[in-house]
Amino acid sequence: MIKRILIKISGESLMGDSNYGIDVSTINKITNEIKKVYKKKYQICIIIGGGNIFRGIKGASEGIDRSTSDYMGMLATVMNALSLQSSLEKINVPTRVQSAIIMSQIAEPYIRRRAIRHLEKNRIVIFAAGTGNPFFSTDTAASLRASELDCNFIIKATKVDGIYESDPVKNPKAKLIKKISYTQVINKNLKVMDLTAISLAKDTNIPIYITNIFKPNSLINVLNRKGSYSKIS
Repeated sequence: MIKRILIKISGESLMGDSNYGIDVSTINKITNEIKKVYKKKYQICIIIGGGNIFRGIKGASEGIDRSTSDYMGMLATVMNALSLQSSLEKINVPTRVQSAIIMSQIAEPYIRRRAIRHLEKNRIVIFAAGTGNPFFSTDTAASLRASELDCNFIIKATKVDGIYESDPVKNPKAKLIKKISYTQVINKNLKVMDLTAISLAKDTNIPIYITNIFKPNSLINVLNRKGSYSKIS
């Protein structure tokens, strides 16, 4: 059985302690965690967000045309993808960046068969520019690419351990929900991923794991079903 997974990383994760932009030391920590998974012979796809640079919805709320604003957000994901690629290749992990918006001087266009070939050659494929369409989030892009490429599951790497019964910042006693169904997430309108992404994962029966990328070995622990995480299935 092919061990193929997709890791979704939010743009905000790349900021570190800053309020904006890319923190190189933070990216290096993230890529070292990814390398641990790579060494376990998993075929890895990565979707990266752009919220650390520009968020489409926020731009739209401030008066920019929504489609234009979303395209600007897609360009932010390309910058993040290139920074992630650079960090991974410095630690000897081969990568390719594929963009849903054609920009041939810095990234390949997204072509499903080519992406699969890269994975078969043990290259990590980083998908940039979301789906290439406005009004769709990078969460939805994660479910779409995972479905297209027959990934076994999605790991959403965040700043929290998983899904809680209530906000753990406001309620330190909030309990971690270890397992929850797609339908429960949709009905409760939980904000862990947007509902389009959850619905698509449900349709293609791809489990989603939520974990804290900043905890050492968090990604490996998900693979071994250990540690703190939540599973949507």
